[in-house]
Amino acid sequence: LERVQLRVAGTLGDRYKVTCNGIDVPLSPTNRTDERVAGIRFRAWQPAQCLHPTIGVHAPLTFDLYDAYTGRSLGGCTYHVAHPGGRSFETQPVNDLEAEGRRLSRFQPNGHSPGHIQPQSAVTSDEFPFTLDMRLQS
Repeated sequence: LERVQLRVAGTLGDRYKVTCNGIDVPLSPTNRTDERVAGIRFRAWQPAQCLHPTIGVHAPLTFDLYDAYTGRSLGGCTYHVAHPGGRSFETQPVNDLEAEGRRLSRFQPNGHSPGHIQPQSAVTSDEFPFTLDMRLQS
């Protein structure tokens, strides 16, 4: 399992929602004005032998800024758990800049859902109400 943290700056109001793979992300307000955060827990890999073999892989994650008035995604990005080109690194990053470059290469700025979409309501747990656990979604 992996976890991605999401921070949204700006006013969303009732019109806009953030979705991950078509599911509403439960955002939590912070002590800063117009800032919200959430966590997304998902299965990144499917090894040959693992716990819960019936739960499939949720990657890549597609994030959308959904406009409820028009029913469309205004934009978004796609997060891959590995390099989208299939590049495999044999060594550890030399410094922080190289590590950040590797992380940034996992994001594609042009991967949102096209056309009309209807987001699903998130199933949240009482223990972690502001974490979207993709394993609990149907």
